[in-house]
Amino acid sequence: MIFADIELSKRLERAEGFAAARFAQARRHVQPASRAEWTELAGACAIFDGPESPVTQTFGLGLFEELTVAGLDSIERFFRERNAPVMHEVSPFAGVAALELLCERGYRPMEVSNVLFRPVEVPAKALLPGITVRSIEPGEAAVWCEVSAQGWSHEHPELREFMHELGSVITAREHSPCFLAEWDGVPGAAGVLCLHQGVALFGGAATVPAFRRRGLQAALLQERMRYAAEQGCDVAEMVAIPGSNSQRNAERQGFRTAYTRTKWRLQI
Repeated sequence: MIFADIELSKRLERAEGFAAARFAQARRHVQPASRAEWTELAGACAIFDGPESPVTQTFGLGLFEELTVAGLDSIERFFRERNAPVMHEVSPFAGVAALELLCERGYRPMEVSNVLFRPVEVPAKALLPGITVRSIEPGEAAVWCEVSAQGWSHEHPELREFMHELGSVITAREHSPCFLAEWDGVPGAAGVLCLHQGVALFGGAATVPAFRRRGLQAALLQERMRYAAEQGCDVAEMVAIPGSNSQRNAERQGFRTAYTRTKWRLQI
């Protein structure tokens, strides 16, 4: 049995941190002018992906090293030198002392999220008739990006260009296989995995509106779980807004909340 303790939090936060770090590396490869990069400071992964990017922040603060004024100094310097805001995803297992120091330093909470997990197991059931799920082949990045962009931007068409740009980086990221779910051979949903030291991080999956309510989302999760098991992973991870549809869907698939974490932003 896997317990929701500090050791699990270290694994989950490190997996997400390295997924973000690989994203920055891919961004630098795809867009050299972005100056995207990452480093490890005070035990945390510090990622810069541009001043406006949600990837620009730290993961694992206070989990791997005791948080100190000197540690915060080094992290804040990294972001300020790049004219970026200073933000941290902080697990509750970082402890009260770390939160007190953030408050004293001028940080304020700006977001909460639930980190969910479940054991990785080989799915027993087969896919529904007409549905196939596969990892993309070389040369299919544009197809994956289009399906993902259609799914994510349907309700917000103004995000379409942004989602295409995001997809071009995701498909270039290392150790992050991208998957397509097809209905009668037509791609209708897209999803991604990030693998790190036995943890399989399930990225947000999106379905083209015309293919919704046909079981493609469930099929994507099932087959990504199968892939994770084949790669030797033992823990699956998802992140969702508390009470959201994403959380309910994850719970239907056997995920449970490990902890609720808070994102902090420096106000001064």
